[in-house]
Amino acid sequence: MFKYTVKRLLQSVVTVLIVVTIVFLLLRLLPTDYYFTEDQLMKLSDEQRHDQLQAAGLLDPMPTQLFRFYGQLLRGDFGQSRRIQNGVNVTALIADKFAISMKLGIISLGISLVVGVTIGIIQARHKDRIADHIGTAYTIFVNAVPPLVSYSLILIFGSLVLGLPSMYSTRNPGPSSILPIVCLSMGSIAYYALWTRRYMIDEINKDYIKLARVKGLSTKSIMVRHVLRNAFVPLAQYIPASLMLTISGSLLVERFFSVPGMGPLLTDSINRYDTSVVQALVILYSGLSILGVFFGDILMMIVDPRIKLADKGGAR
Repeated sequence: MFKYTVKRLLQSVVTVLIVVTIVFLLLRLLPTDYYFTEDQLMKLSDEQRHDQLQAAGLLDPMPTQLFRFYGQLLRGDFGQSRRIQNGVNVTALIADKFAISMKLGIISLGISLVVGVTIGIIQARHKDRIADHIGTAYTIFVNAVPPLVSYSLILIFGSLVLGLPSMYSTRNPGPSSILPIVCLSMGSIAYYALWTRRYMIDEINKDYIKLARVKGLSTKSIMVRHVLRNAFVPLAQYIPASLMLTISGSLLVERFFSVPGMGPLLTDSINRYDTSVVQALVILYSGLSILGVFFGDILMMIVDPRIKLADKGGAR
């Protein structure tokens, strides 16, 4: 276990470093004019622009810039935003938006797990009955209907019928978070319901379940202690990854409801050539993705101790 953890952490660090290096080099290939705002391009002379670029180190040899960038990373210095919020520290800029996305993401994931797994259990216990057909219809609807259409339906129903706020508001975050959370949860609920049902039906048809019934165990005991536990093992691997990705924000949902979270920040920073913000977000997203996969393996082992992450030689 220890060898596996160390090995995976080293692999994760190397992977993030490679991704960040590639993004850094690609951003440095952009014309230097993108370093300046439109007003600065109009007001500054060529000599003044050259002096600013030299002061920022953008005219240094590429290896020098790269090693300087690594040093800043070790100090946790991501620089300042020049386009999104001029002069604002990138860490502070991301932290404010990350907190909003984290709140919405954790709540939506909790709802998705509880509701999705419950629906999947009900479908598995009542296979080919009305409850199963209703759950299947919901899954098909979520996967077949374009997200913007389903979000629009939720927005219309929630605002006109239930009187909920149609746009997110930092002054009234409670009620205005309901519709974004519902939209964030819809797809995950369908996912967990679909796979819980599938895995549970697979387990129900196995020989050890038939033997448990012959021994006289109750249906409830069989479903909870055996079927659900074993069916939940493959789902457990994706929970941390889902959490990490959900925390990072949903681009479509957050734009649709004007949520000032992480979702729109990456595209906005790319469109506005805010390289410092882009670099910081790439590190954050790649780190969250890798941690999600890593913790998914750990959670699988916790749910089912029979799973070994490494053999005697240390290989997975």
